[in-house]
Amino acid sequence: MKTTVTRSALLGLALAGTLCAQQNSASPSAATTPPVEIKVEKKADEKKPAKKAPKSAEAPKKEAKTDKPAPKKNREEQMKEEQARLALENALADERVKKETAKLRSEVARLKAEKELIAERMSFAAMKRKADDEAQAAKMEVEAARLAREANIAKARAEMLTNELKAVQAESGIEITKLQNQIQEFEMAEKRKTYADAKPEYLKKPLKADGTLVISDRRIALNGAISGSTADYITDRIHYFNNQNREHPIFIVIDESPGGSVMAGYRILKAMEASDAPIHVVVKSFAASMAAAITTLAEESYCYPNAVMLHHQISATVFGRLNLTQQEEFLKESQRWWERLATPIADKMGITKEEFIKKMYAQSTSGDWSEFGVEAQKLKWVNHIVQGIDETSFLRSPDAARSAPAATPTASVQTGPPVMEATLDEDGRPVMYLPRINPKDVYFIYNPDGYYRLR
Repeated sequence: MKTTVTRSALLGLALAGTLCAQQNSASPSAATTPPVEIKVEKKADEKKPAKKAPKSAEAPKKEAKTDKPAPKKNREEQMKEEQARLALENALADERVKKETAKLRSEVARLKAEKELIAERMSFAAMKRKADDEAQAAKMEVEAARLAREANIAKARAEMLTNELKAVQAESGIEITKLQNQIQEFEMAEKRKTYADAKPEYLKKPLKADGTLVISDRRIALNGAISGSTADYITDRIHYFNNQNREHPIFIVIDESPGGSVMAGYRILKAMEASDAPIHVVVKSFAASMAAAITTLAEESYCYPNAVMLHHQISATVFGRLNLTQQEEFLKESQRWWERLATPIADKMGITKEEFIKKMYAQSTSGDWSEFGVEAQKLKWVNHIVQGIDETSFLRSPDAARSAPAATPTASVQTGPPVMEATLDEDGRPVMYLPRINPKDVYFIYNPDGYYRLR
């Protein structure tokens, strides 16, 4: 018979059957549990065989009714029969439940088996992952140990190479140091050759009996046209040498100078007069105009026999255009300067200023009176004629001084203030343009060919 029941009803029936079986086995004399009615829905096309059972059950009743004379069963037997009947019905119900729930139990068993299978698979997968992780960890440990060993080996090799490199560098450094020392020795030897073994001589009376003039390193060069920068250069050194020593002489050495600014030259003369240390002027080649005046008016002066000295009146080039009155004023200003220069020169010569001028023009129509050293000495333009000059201040080779100037210039390498540079005029002739001077100043300079010009 085919019936449909819910899963919950079937589970309830199974539990009830189980309880009944347990009770029957525990106490056979106990009252039996009344059978549980199972309501099932029958299909329309199904037959109703359940009516047959009651007919079989009712048959004894009918027979009992008809068979009146049969003896009555006692109460105990009836109960036993009822119990047996109920037990059979319960067993039948249990079997029906088992039959109807067989598929469910089979499904439950299958699901449990699948669950156990899944659990086993998961456990196996976990164990496998753990084994793989442990194997990987072991492998990584082995690899880490290998890498550590290789790193230690590489480090040891690097340290070895570093030590070898340091050793090579040390050897190279030693070799380089040796070579550098050798080079320095050669350089110092060559440099030492550029210095003289002698020392400057400081003589209070520098002119020896044999006519040799000994010049110390207290020397100041005066070359080229005299300008304001020339005066600064010379006067600063006069002050310095005085502060250094006020007894040893200071030498102003003129190689060649055509003269220059009257104001600048006058500054030099006043510094010479104010100097405590004696000022000695030396003319080696040529001194004219203001340079000649400085030589003649010096306390002590020297020149070679063939050196040339030249005196003349002040001649000047006027800046710009001047009217007659301005020209007259300019002439008076020049005469006042000439008075201050010519008078002391004439006094030293033992003649008057007018006689001095007359002698100038007696020598030449231009008034340029020039004499060699010997004649200049006779005219008292210079005090001494020297046969030789001992420059004791030149202790370093001039070539070395020019190729590598000293960081701190000394008297032995200085030749004078910055010299004005010559250039060419519009016609291509060499000229030297003089710096502009004070409007009250005039150039006292020997310039017969117009080489020195004003812009």
